[in-house]
Amino acid sequence: MPKVQHTSGGGSGRRRGRGARVGTSLAEINVVPLVDVMLVLLIIFMVTAPMMTQGLPVNLPQARRAQPVAAQPIYVTIPAAFPKDRVVQINDDEVRVDILQERMKQAMLARDDKSVFVRADGTVPYQDLVFVMDKLKEGGVEKVGLATRPAQR
Repeated sequence: MPKVQHTSGGGSGRRRGRGARVGTSLAEINVVPLVDVMLVLLIIFMVTAPMMTQGLPVNLPQARRAQPVAAQPIYVTIPAAFPKDRVVQINDDEVRVDILQERMKQAMLARDDKSVFVRADGTVPYQDLVFVMDKLKEGGVEKVGLATRPAQR
């Protein structure tokens, strides 16, 4: 709130110009520019966030009788580079196959449905696919489903 400050005039008591000077308090902060900057940053993050989500590139094999999944499953993705780097992806987290069993034990503790869907690239050797499925079974997974895409006619 503005404060009225009286100026002391010398001599005659008559003042020149205005009789009182209005000053503002320096304790008030103008938050309008801060809000403007925050809204611009929010818009930038909202636009760029969908572009930042990347997964492993997987070329799924085709199946004629593929069914869509209705539940909220856990997806384990086996990329084409699996024979070299031995890394799989659990939903969005990349995990080395050495610790896959422990990560699946942790994930299965809080779930009633102990099923997992495996998305394996079509070029992954069958032996590697079976190796990952064994690790999943050792981690407490009861059902393993293989994800495919519908055949193109």
